[in-house]
Amino acid sequence: MFRAKQLKAALVAAPLALASVSASAAFLDFQVQEGSVLGSEVNLFTADKITGNYVEVVTFTPTGPNTGTFTTSIKWEAGQFVANDGVDPVTTQLNSFGAGGYGLYGLLTAGGTFSTAGGVTTFTFDAGSGSLNVFLDPSDNTTFTAPATGASAWTTVSSAEDILIAAGGMLGGAGTLDPTLPTCDPGINCGSFGTTTSFFLTDPAGKSYFVSPNPFFNLSFQSGQLNNFTVEGTQTINGSLDVVFGRTSVPVPATLGLFGAGLLGLGAMVRRKA
Repeated sequence: MFRAKQLKAALVAAPLALASVSASAAFLDFQVQEGSVLGSEVNLFTADKITGNYVEVVTFTPTGPNTGTFTTSIKWEAGQFVANDGVDPVTTQLNSFGAGGYGLYGLLTAGGTFSTAGGVTTFTFDAGSGSLNVFLDPSDNTTFTAPATGASAWTTVSSAEDILIAAGGMLGGAGTLDPTLPTCDPGINCGSFGTTTSFFLTDPAGKSYFVSPNPFFNLSFQSGQLNNFTVEGTQTINGSLDVVFGRTSVPVPATLGLFGAGLLGLGAMVRRKA
């Protein structure tokens, strides 16, 4: 079994042309087997989106007038699974009370550049600038401590039993903050961002939870909503963030394939030591 403090995979992120991703008007279905989570009941269900809430610590460093770089560290906690193109919530044991309840969370780091013009700020996430790690929390008791700056990572408490089920690298993304939007009152819905990461399941923990398709999707798409904030120094932002999955329409570059093989090999080594 993978444990959060035992497995540290070196992420190898490579730029991908996002145009190579297969486009579809519908979200792509996947299946989850909750019975793989210690203490949860056997329950196989189909969904196409995961909704949740995020808290982000981001640090801005100016490099010129109205331009600069940023580093960010994001903590995302899954709220529910949704099916039928993101329309219908699925009844699951995620965040439920009782012995079968469990948690699901992700830690995402990234960096990039920003520029401001006319009061509107645009953000560009750099490929290879960060990583994604997704964990199951069988006891649903993990708590989080925010980093001091966006260059540091979130720390966790009561997470010794948490299980790493997927990991990946930042492939790119973009966002816009526009306080003049009519929806930006009283300071929420002031913009949005989207990122793409590679996505590799651990073996056996990740592949026992996300059971279909097999092989599973190799891309994760994150779509978040921005509340208003000042683009300077270190800021803490929160909002909603949804996740869907996809697959590249071309073979995964060799560097990403090597990362996936290395992750699975490291997991096998950890299990042997355990």
